[in-house]
Amino acid sequence: MASGKRELPVSFDIVREKNLEQLKLLNNVIFPIKFPDDMYRQCMACGDLTQLAFHNDILVGAIAVRCEKQPSGKAKAYIATLGVLAPYRGFAIGSKLLERSLGGCLQDPNIEEAYVHVQVDNEEAIRFYQRHGFTAGETVKDYYKKLTPPDALILSKKLAA
Repeated sequence: MASGKRELPVSFDIVREKNLEQLKLLNNVIFPIKFPDDMYRQCMACGDLTQLAFHNDILVGAIAVRCEKQPSGKAKAYIATLGVLAPYRGFAIGSKLLERSLGGCLQDPNIEEAYVHVQVDNEEAIRFYQRHGFTAGETVKDYYKKLTPPDALILSKKLAA
């Protein structure tokens, strides 16, 4: 990889009923909030945009993406979660997950944009998305009900011409 990052051998799988609980457990470990089952169902409905990353058959990271229909008939890909277990960070696993998911988005001509909410003080995540071509947009006040600070920055990336 051009960035000079260390890499680990990783395999990928899409999320299905059989491995959905693994995704939920991983997210419960990584994120300070619990996501509703409905969010997971919406992400599973988007085909192969929601991905799991395994190293030596151990789930080490995942991206959960849902498609949001727009009034124009087009769609946006919303990155609900993207996380990698702490010991496996710095090995380009998050980048690979994001690239695989965005690659899937590019296969669908209706998906014109991807976006994500990031807690305003999560500088590492903001830099990560900016390195992948996302641009910072508006700040949503009080987006997170149980976190401090509660505000979220929206980062987005145009996908279609």
